[in-house]
Amino acid sequence: MPERATTSKTGWTSVAFGDVVKLSKERSSDPEADGYERYIGLEHIDPGELRVRRWGDIADGVTFTSVFHAGQVLFGKRRAYQQKVAVADFSGVCSGDIYVLEPKGDKLLPELLPFICQTDAFFDHAVGTSVGSLSPRTNWKSLADFEFTLPPIEEQRRMVWVLSAARDTYERLLDVLEHGELLRDSLIARLIEFGLVGEARSETEMGSFPHSWDLLPLGERYEVQLGKMMSPKARACNSQVPYMRNANVQWGRLDLSDVATMSIAESERERFGLRRGDILACEGRHVGKSVIWNDEIPGACYQKALHRLRPRDPGIDLPEFLLHCLRLYSVSGRFIRATGETTIPHLPAERFREIVFPFPPVQQQREICERVAQLDCQLGQARMRVETPKQVLNSLMREAFE
Repeated sequence: MPERATTSKTGWTSVAFGDVVKLSKERSSDPEADGYERYIGLEHIDPGELRVRRWGDIADGVTFTSVFHAGQVLFGKRRAYQQKVAVADFSGVCSGDIYVLEPKGDKLLPELLPFICQTDAFFDHAVGTSVGSLSPRTNWKSLADFEFTLPPIEEQRRMVWVLSAARDTYERLLDVLEHGELLRDSLIARLIEFGLVGEARSETEMGSFPHSWDLLPLGERYEVQLGKMMSPKARACNSQVPYMRNANVQWGRLDLSDVATMSIAESERERFGLRRGDILACEGRHVGKSVIWNDEIPGACYQKALHRLRPRDPGIDLPEFLLHCLRLYSVSGRFIRATGETTIPHLPAERFREIVFPFPPVQQQREICERVAQLDCQLGQARMRVETPKQVLNSLMREAFE
C-alpha cells in the first residue's frame, strides 16, 4: 500500500493501521506441551487498562490456540465498545476473540502501538466496522483500514516517554488498590473463619468455623435455582426481556454494558425472575463469582449459567454476609475442590445446595458486614483517586493524536 500524504505537522505522515501494524497468526495446538502456562480471555482484560493483571492457568483446561508473547498488543475484537486493549509481560495463549498485534517494519515504535489502540478514534473505527447484532466483531481487514497520523521516530520516543510516565503513575495507584483488595479478602477470611470473639471452632468439609454458629448445607437456608436455558427459539421469539449471564456478573458489581434479551413465557417469569436482594452466582468456570441484585433492570431474568440464591427467611440471613462467604470460598479454592473437576469447573445446583456454609446469628452477620463495609468505603475513596491520573493519561493521548 502506498504511503499517505504528509500532514500539516512537520514530518507527520498519514498512514493506514495495516501499513505499520501486522496481525500475528502464531498458533499452538497443545499450549501446555509447548511450555505455556497462562491464558487470557476477554474477561481478563480490564477496559481502559493496558496492563494485564489477571489470567487463567492452562493446566486447568483451555481450548485457546492463539499465541501471544511479551510486549505484543492484545485487542478485544468482540464488542469493541468495551475498549479492551492490553500488553502482557509474559507469553501464553489467548481467546480467538482477541487480536494479537505488533508493529510491521521500522516506522512504528512497539511501545507506542498500545497507546494508539487506546485512542477514541481507533475505538470509534473498530466499533463502526463491527458486524453482528448479538455479539458484534470487527475484522482485521476493516481494522487495517483505520487511518491516523504517525510522527517521526524521535517524536514517537518523546510521546512514549510522556505517556509511559503518566501510565506508570496510574498503575502505581492501581497497585495500591490491588493490595487493598487483598487486605479485604484477608479481613473477610479472618471474620468468617474465627468469628468476632475468637471462640472454639468446628471442622467442616469447607474449613473451620466458630463452634456456636450454625454450620449447614446452603440449601437449608437459601433457595438455589439455575436460570432459564438459552435456545434459538428464546432468541427469536417476540416479547424479549433482558437477562443476566456470566459476563454480567463481576465480584460485587454488575457489568451492564452488554445486556442480552430472550423470550420468556409469562408462566416462567416468576420462576426465573429476579428480586431485590437475590444473589447471582456463576455456575461454571469462575465458580461462585457473585453479586447482589438490586433491581437494576426491573423485570429482568437470568440464564442457566447462573445460580439464583434467595434466603428462605430474610429475617435471619443477610445476602451481604453470604456474598462474603462466597468470596472466601472462591478465592481460597474451596469451590474448585468441591466440584471435584480437574478441567473447567462447574457447580451443579444439587451440589451447591449440599455445600456447608457458616450461618452466625443475624446480629453477628450484620456486624461482620459493617466491618467489611468500612474498608469498602476506604477502597472506594482510593478508586476515586485513581481516576485523576487516568483522566490525565486519556487527555494526553487525545492531544497526541488529534
